[in-house]
Amino acid sequence: MKSKEEAARRIQSLRREIHRHNRLYYIENQPEISDAEYDALMKKLIELEQAYPGLVTPDSPSQRVGGEPLEAFGTVEHAIPMLSLDNTYSKEEVLAFDARIKKALSVRPDIEYVAEPKIDGVAVSLRYEDNVFIQGSTRGNGLVGDDITANLKAIRTIPLRLEGDRIRLLEVRGEVYMPRQAFEKLNEEKEDAGEEPFANPRNAAAGSLKLLDPRISARRKLDIVVHSLGQMEGVSFETHYQFLNTARKLGFKVNEGFALFKGIEKTMEYCDEWEEKRDSLPYEIDGMVIKVNQLALREVLGTTSKSPRWAFAYKFKARQASTVLQDIQVQVGRTGVLTPVAILEPVRLAGTVISRATLHNADEVRRKDIRVGDTVLIEKGGDVIPKVVKVVTTKRTGKEKPFAMPDRCPVCSSKVIQVEGEVAIRCTNIACAAQLKNRLKHFGSRGAMDIEGLGEVLVSQLVDKGLIKDPADLYALDVETVANLERMGKKSAQNLIDAIEGSKKRDYSRVIFALGIPAVGTRAADLLAEYFPSVDEFARATAEELQSVPEVGPRTAEGIVRFFTEEANRNVIAKLKAAGVNMASSARPVSLDERFVGKTFVLTGVLSGMTRSDAEQKIKQRGGKTSGSVSRNSDYVIVGENPGSKYDKALQLGVRTLSEAEFVKMLQ
Repeated sequence: MKSKEEAARRIQSLRREIHRHNRLYYIENQPEISDAEYDALMKKLIELEQAYPGLVTPDSPSQRVGGEPLEAFGTVEHAIPMLSLDNTYSKEEVLAFDARIKKALSVRPDIEYVAEPKIDGVAVSLRYEDNVFIQGSTRGNGLVGDDITANLKAIRTIPLRLEGDRIRLLEVRGEVYMPRQAFEKLNEEKEDAGEEPFANPRNAAAGSLKLLDPRISARRKLDIVVHSLGQMEGVSFETHYQFLNTARKLGFKVNEGFALFKGIEKTMEYCDEWEEKRDSLPYEIDGMVIKVNQLALREVLGTTSKSPRWAFAYKFKARQASTVLQDIQVQVGRTGVLTPVAILEPVRLAGTVISRATLHNADEVRRKDIRVGDTVLIEKGGDVIPKVVKVVTTKRTGKEKPFAMPDRCPVCSSKVIQVEGEVAIRCTNIACAAQLKNRLKHFGSRGAMDIEGLGEVLVSQLVDKGLIKDPADLYALDVETVANLERMGKKSAQNLIDAIEGSKKRDYSRVIFALGIPAVGTRAADLLAEYFPSVDEFARATAEELQSVPEVGPRTAEGIVRFFTEEANRNVIAKLKAAGVNMASSARPVSLDERFVGKTFVLTGVLSGMTRSDAEQKIKQRGGKTSGSVSRNSDYVIVGENPGSKYDKALQLGVRTLSEAEFVKMLQ
């Protein structure tokens, strides 16, 4: 047995060696040892750490994949907001961006820009203290994100310890993505397991980062490139180009396509080159990001409430392909809406094979004069969702058949209706199997009750076999019943039942969203949960009371009232309560006073003493409302640092503006 001092020296030696081989393999693509030799080094390290657990540190390579699944994600408040980028598909707007910068800086010479490929991934923040990776988080709403440190540690290209001299604090931002090859393999595995495949690599990366079990995330083969700076102490940079080169030396993976140019014309020429060779990369890019190089100039230019004024995303045009529309089928959604779907002769586009595309509604089909048998031009909207752009009428033969929406539901044969003023055509039967299947998928989705394993194939079996009549029936399932279904064994069944049981503890706002009330998304559900802290109060609310909630308009309010008047919906809620599902907010907002009753506030810019959500909460606690836009009906616009266009609109309309200090004084 080694002495503790000897063990500590050997552990440090092994860690340095493993860190070095990780960099050679994952960053520089120049491995020096075989996988077996690497595994032997890791095995020795783990054995020593198990013998001396007091010597285990967070930056050890053995800590990349945690043990037990997490109960939930914590939250992280960003010291510097994680803003999104303004973007365009137009070269003219990029030139206008350059002109705005020159005007703001009062300079005529060409500006230095760094251009780099824009990876279609998930924005994250990585925080290092004394060179050790201590925390990773998602962008979230830009001010607050989820703590996903455990899942990020599983990404081999994220260094757990920075190389070089000690840096007191360094926060970097980057993009997590799933390489094309890993994405295709993952979807094959999901289809083999009877689960619904991911729509695209970005969707797969986002889903993988939000898994509560880091061991599953580790198997997803995620990768990252670092592209921006956040908070820092003990280190400084004069230019973005300098930062990217230094980041590479510190052990980060950066986008190999970044380049420095003087002037917007040469920068745009470089962007055009990348549009031609975008498919040569092992991952998806959807454009180029153009950034002012000098950091001092960025300070002068500042930001709006949403975006930096010194950066711009030039998006590539959506790629198109032509194919034959073989049929038009009608799908029924969870709210009964009938949607026509184009069945296409399979064609490869932007790295995936496309065989279906939404046609949205009957008006869209009529407007574009789409017929069965037509040759059509398709593209991926935002490089994600396939859509039919137009019909190639020159290829018509006369055999094409016009399409008409059915007058009965294609699933349950019930009559369909079209509500006056709406484009949508709906099935009137709330017991329709298609509606039920889609309601169940929505109920179990990540943004709602987040029931892992409740995929499309399983939902279809549960409904088709009559085991479930509504979402509340999920809580009456048992392991034996589920294990007898196709492609389900005892272990998979137990995992599903455990996931269903765990969903009972979800936040009340997520339960509201899961109910599938028309026009109630996650944002509205959060607000409704604050104003009506139990489902009983929510169900009793009148349309007028509902409209007092910010962002809830007359149509949404009427839809909510209509939802709760349906006896079937009331029965589902009663069953959910009986099953033990959380149907109330854990903490009801305290009404401090009513000084803001009848007043509407708009916030713009960054507040220094509180987050935007804190400010909104303080307004609501005093009876006021918040709005996302300025109008003549606005009473106050609270102006933080680097305000956006809302400030200009307030001045134009004569709406009273408040500094943060004035707002705080009003609260006291």
